Amino acid sequence: GGVVVFLKIGMDVSWETDQTVDEMVNSAVSQAYSHPDNVLRASMVADPLGARKNTGDNTPAVIHTELVAGNKVEIKLAAKGGGSENKARFTVLNPSSSLVDWVLDIVPTLGAGWCPPGMLGIGVGGSAEKAMILAKESLMEHIDIHELQAPGPANRKEELRLELFEKVNALGIGAQGLGGLTTVLDVKINDFPTHAASLPVALIPNCAATRHVEFTLDGSGPAVLTPPSMDVWPDITYEADDASIPVNIDTITREEIASWKPGDRLLLSGNLLTGRDAAHKRIQELLDKGESLPDGVDFENRFIYYVGPVDPVGDEVVGPAGPTTSTRMDKFTDMMLDKTGLVGMVGKAERGPAAREAIKQHGAIYLMAVGGAAYLVAKAIKSSRIIAFEDLGMEAIREFEIKDMPVTVAVDSRGESVQESGPKEWRIKIGKLPIAE
Repeated sequence: GGVVVFLKIGMDVSWETDQTVDEMVNSAVSQAYSHPDNVLRASMVADPLGARKNTGDNTPAVIHTELVAGNKVEIKLAAKGGGSENKARFTVLNPSSSLVDWVLDIVPTLGAGWCPPGMLGIGVGGSAEKAMILAKESLMEHIDIHELQAPGPANRKEELRLELFEKVNALGIGAQGLGGLTTVLDVKINDFPTHAASLPVALIPNCAATRHVEFTLDGSGPAVLTPPSMDVWPDITYEADDASIPVNIDTITREEIASWKPGDRLLLSGNLLTGRDAAHKRIQELLDKGESLPDGVDFENRFIYYVGPVDPVGDEVVGPAGPTTSTRMDKFTDMMLDKTGLVGMVGKAERGPAAREAIKQHGAIYLMAVGGAAYLVAKAIKSSRIIAFEDLGMEAIREFEIKDMPVTVAVDSRGESVQESGPKEWRIKIGKLPIAE
């Protein structure tokens, strides 16, 4: 993700450097992301309206600085993923309008690209840009909704947090948008005085993969961040579920694909091609000019995985390799299915109407990998090699050899989507659940 930094700098702090605060932060980000043991991918691109070239070290960071009393520097930072960041929303409500109603209208439209369950950060008041910063900063707070539930709310803001927590979860969106009891783990609200005629409201979700850290510098030396002991975490072992369907994607047939239903769980094995936005765009440009795809790139009866893997560290075959949000590939879907012979796609979150129609028309399939679990997904990848567009870096076309990669049928060959049917079913179930006193 992109590095977002909130700094609170004491006005008595002095610096023994000629660098500006922003230059110091970006130097630190560059050192961290260039470290050989770094397991996070550099995601920032420069010239966003033009070349969109990866800066290589994840700089520049997005930096928010506040001067406060004292002689310390408080730092909170997040590596904020694009899937959740792309779902940020803003509006200016009438002062008499309902914040709760607006949130409940908006959240179902966000789809699953923000990888629920996560947090909702809400900023209220100030001006347009202030509300967005309030929302982002609220996501830096610790999860504490459970601490409000027992004693009950002490003020209007806490009332709204509890109301939204209950009502958003009652939408039945659930983990990965497949339907379920838990869509949000917490709802945060920051507010600020605003103009009498305005009620600016910003909403920013945070995904299940929360990469946050906070520390304080007091001039005595660098902050020491001790990693948590692995003994406090349960052992994570991978065992294939007996209810999952083993699939060899090297020998897949259209008849086999047609037998799958939304919600079916599959274990994919075989050779899987990869490609994201930039690769799809280049493929379309080649085909539009009547040119052939590069040697070695053959999508006939193949599956593509929407992923930009992190470089391997140590003896890894590949670094974390979680799916990216698939809706960005919707505009290329009909072209890929019609012109290249592609039969299946693997990604994250729902597909739009045009993509679902193309899937139905071509009898193809869309499978959903687990968003927010990039490290674990990579465990199913046994080998990796670049086969085309190496200059695109993480967006190059690769071929993975995979073994028992867990996926869920999200859109079947008839165009039916589990991200539509699942939440509907859960809303009915939740409506019938007894309410705890």
